Amino acid sequence: MVFLSNPYVSTAAYFAAALLAVVIFLAIFEMVTKYKDWEEIKRGNLSVAMATGGKIFGICNIIRYSIEHNDGIGHTLLWSTYGFLLLIIAYFVFEFLTPMFNVDEEIAADNRAVGLLSMIISVGISFVIGASIT
Repeated sequence: MVFLSNPYVSTAAYFAAALLAVVIFLAIFEMVTKYKDWEEIKRGNLSVAMATGGKIFGICNIIRYSIEHNDGIGHTLLWSTYGFLLLIIAYFVFEFLTPMFNVDEEIAADNRAVGLLSMIISVGISFVIGASIT
């Protein structure tokens, strides 16, 4: 597309696509967690804020790598979606690997250690996913 050759238009288009992807991916994350992210954050639940912040960072980091390594918005969104699916799988693996407690329940109860660990896992895994995006 010729109009995307303008760097200002291209940046705005990638920004708009990324913003939409973040909103959609966060909504999906909200559906799979047992707590309501924004209600808990409003109540001051720092663990939920850390876990949600990690998800936002992770999603944005994957989108960043997707933009960097692809030549169009379509491919960027495809890779971002694939990366998000891997990130959500990592979320379920984290839950599975901690059978001694329920991650969602601990985060909802404001267990900051679990919230911090959740945040670090989202951020760390997003770098691994991003590094593999071509």
